[in-house]
Amino acid sequence: MPSNSDLKIKIFADGADIESIKKLYSHPNIQGFTTNPTLMRQAGVQDYKAFALEVLNTVKDRPVSFEVFADDIAEMEVQAYEIASWGKNVNVKIPITNTKGESTAELVRRLSAKGIICNVTAIFTVKQIQEIVNVLDSNTPAILSIFAGRIADTGIDPVPVIAESVKIAKAKPKAEILWASPRELLNIFQADEVGCQIITITNDILKKMLIVGKDQYEFSLETVTMFYRDAQAAGYSIKVK
Repeated sequence: MPSNSDLKIKIFADGADIESIKKLYSHPNIQGFTTNPTLMRQAGVQDYKAFALEVLNTVKDRPVSFEVFADDIAEMEVQAYEIASWGKNVNVKIPITNTKGESTAELVRRLSAKGIICNVTAIFTVKQIQEIVNVLDSNTPAILSIFAGRIADTGIDPVPVIAESVKIAKAKPKAEILWASPRELLNIFQADEVGCQIITITNDILKKMLIVGKDQYEFSLETVTMFYRDAQAAGYSIKVK
């Protein structure tokens, strides 16, 4: 039976709602934070830097990832240095390519060599992992974010991809593999089992951690009771002739 206490994997909260971030900061299971421009837009963030600084004013002792949003790789580099300057606990998210499909590996090489902790994001393939591991500075930590949930959405099992990526990343011991876009709580235990170091989770999955290890018979009975009560509350009846 799985148990939260057995987990070795680090859990990062993924989101851009400042109030949620402040609440999650006090949660004992949250060891870092990530966000991206899409989540920020959905949360109504208007000023990118102002939002980031507000987050960093709360989260001072755990890693926080903020993403560059330029499409030109030279401009990405400029943004990366600016974002890195916002705090010692800042990780700079760099997409694996730009929208033209141009690799950012050489940019990651330069940033990593300068000691900037990159969170290379939107990774889907083992080939992309190998490309980035090859350019990382051995002395600089890095995060390699594999979008396992989106891989699974295409009908492909992401677990072998994560497992192979973990093996490849061992060439750079300061590099960590992150399971991104999880779809269910089980993904935490799958990621942990194959040696993945980090997983991002949303509030809905975090809440489910409270029922890890729950007795299955009890859970079954609760489910049956829920169906019964809802049918009664709706006033359903079946007339039998």
